[in-house]
Amino acid sequence: MIRVAVLLWLAFAGAAAAVQPGEMLTDPALEERARELSRGLRCLVCRNESIDESNADLARDLRVLVRERIAAGDSDAEVIDFVVARYGEYVLLNPTTSGANIVLWIAGPVLLLSGLGIAALYLRRRRSDAPAESLSSDEEARLKALLGD
Repeated sequence: MIRVAVLLWLAFAGAAAAVQPGEMLTDPALEERARELSRGLRCLVCRNESIDESNADLARDLRVLVRERIAAGDSDAEVIDFVVARYGEYVLLNPTTSGANIVLWIAGPVLLLSGLGIAALYLRRRRSDAPAESLSSDEEARLKALLGD
């Protein structure tokens, strides 16, 4: 039981230590909004880690920026729009399904269905290529003679 607790503590210790006390907002509601927004923004240094979890300097700067925008009275959408306008859509951990991204969202399922269709056609053709006619009696006799039966 103690081992499990230690492993869980180690697993979450890095994420808990990423946000420094000096970065936190004094209002708990605003801080929770900032943490929620930070979980959806990608650290541009660490790639597939949110700025809430990352210890990189750029992630810290982004966390501070998010908190500054929230303290200034911006809505969640305005904060996200500001960060995306500044750093590009790559900063979003969950990209939008509009514009050029729609191609990326649709490409996977389309390619999967295309592959399944091609495989089905191949198997159907292969099955239909089997000989439909049986051997004539002369051919059977000749085959038996060749095989020595």
